[in-house]
Order: sequence, then structure tokens, then C-alpha cells
Amino acid sequence: MTHVEDELNSQPECWTRAAAEAAGLGGSLPAPGERTAVVGCGTSYFMAQAFAALREGSGQGETDAFAASEFPHGRTYDRVLALTRSGTTTEVLDLLGRLNGRTRTAAITADPDTPVIEAVDDLVVLDYADERSVVQTRFATTALTLLRAHLGLHTDAVVADARTALAAELPEGLVECGQFTFLGRGWTVGLANEAGLKMREASLSWTEAYPAMEYRHGPISITTGSTATWMFGEAPEGLAEQVRATGALWIEGRLDPLAELVRAQRLAVAVAAARGLDPDRPRHLTRSVILTP
Repeated sequence: MTHVEDELNSQPECWTRAAAEAAGLGGSLPAPGERTAVVGCGTSYFMAQAFAALREGSGQGETDAFAASEFPHGRTYDRVLALTRSGTTTEVLDLLGRLNGRTRTAAITADPDTPVIEAVDDLVVLDYADERSVVQTRFATTALTLLRAHLGLHTDAVVADARTALAAELPEGLVECGQFTFLGRGWTVGLANEAGLKMREASLSWTEAYPAMEYRHGPISITTGSTATWMFGEAPEGLAEQVRATGALWIEGRLDPLAELVRAQRLAVAVAAARGLDPDRPRHLTRSVILTP
């Protein structure tokens, strides 16, 4: 078993632990009403997108998500929350350094023995969700579970769905597809983006991700009989039928969307195996992007 398989299979236990810890971490995470920015790079950026939509959509405060390198320094926030598995990513540390003394900052990380501990006002450590694989799975979803629980939006049913996602067979014909499109709405747009990234990283697949209502505005033109189109959450009316009419394989997300992401992680590993690739060692990637001056 690869590291990434072992790590993605441990997600239900990690989620249960994170949800139980959330109540005791309130002071380190955005409080209701705070104007908040959430930042990250790669997978962490997509988790930031999901959390920002969840938080603002639940009426707990204006919330924006940015890639750390694209943070708008002309804006004012009550708090900036960074998601960073390694705590060493250059863009994140540079941003936190610029915000030091001007804006309250916090970080969620997997490793406290990294520079991020000196760069923020508040630190949350999910060391039990750390990973050996370059490809992120459990840290990202555990961090988002913690944040969902902090918002009061996590239930035991989410963990049950994750167990189902790990146990159920993938849809027939899915691994053999040549192109994969992931769609989301609201907070699940970030999850769709992350599913696409997992497929690219682990299996070198041709993948795309869009807000579901945008799919008709051009992207559907590339859909063929070798395409799988996977919806995270409830699909817009008529979209499934329109996609099926192209000959594509339509995958309806019936589980909690975060559990659907677990299924997509499994797909990425399965496609990698079918192509003779090692998902623990993705091409041209490292565990953390550390830039030299």
C-alpha cells in the first residue's frame, strides 16, 4: 500500500478527532462577525475556498479566500487564517511576515516545529493528520472538518459517508476515462478544484473543474464519450441530462461532498495504478514549495 492510500484510508478517524477538538479551539479560529481572509497554496488554497464559502454562507461573517501570493494588501481584515500542512511554504510565510503587527493571524498546520509557529498569533496543530506522501489527502480534509465543526456544520453523518466512500466500489468504467471534469456549487467549488488537482498530481490526468452553472458556458464543448463529469453536491436542473447527451459518464455525488472528495482521491490512486505511476512521488513536485532568495 502506498503512503497516500494509507493516509486517505485514515480520514474517518482523523475527522472524528478534529470535530471533537473544535470546541476548544474557538479563540484560535475566526469568531462570528470577524471579517476574515483565508489563505493557502495548492490544496490548502482550495480548502480555503470551501471554508470561505461555508462561513459566509452560514452568516458568520464576510470571508474571502486567496492564494497566498495573491493576497490584496490594500484590504483590511480582522483576522487572516493560513492553511499550511508543512508550515514552510515560502508564499505563506512571506505573507504572514508582512501582516505581523498589523492584522491578527492564525495558522492550521500539521507540524509545529516549523517557521510558521513564529509567524502567527494563534496556531492549531493537527499533527495526527500529517502525511508522508507529497500528495495531500487527510490533512486537507481534516483541517476543513475542523473548520466545519467550528462553524457548527459538521455531523456524524459526514464521517459515516466517508466510510462509505472508502468501502464502496468506484463506478464502472470510471478509471478507464481519459478526461475528468469536476463541478461544484457554493462551498463545493473548492472541493471540485481540489479533486481536479488530486487527479493531476497523482495520475497525470487531464482534469478540469468549474462552478456547475458555468459548465454550459463553453467547457461542455470538450465533453466526449471518454469524459467523466462528476458533480459535488446537488446538480443544477437539467445538467445531468445535458451531460449524458454528449455521451459522457455522469457521476452524481450522493454522499456528503467532503466524502465525495475521498472517492475522488481513491480514483486518483486507482488511475495512477492503472497507468503504472507512483502517487507518492508525483512528477516535478515536492512536499513543500520553498523558494530560495
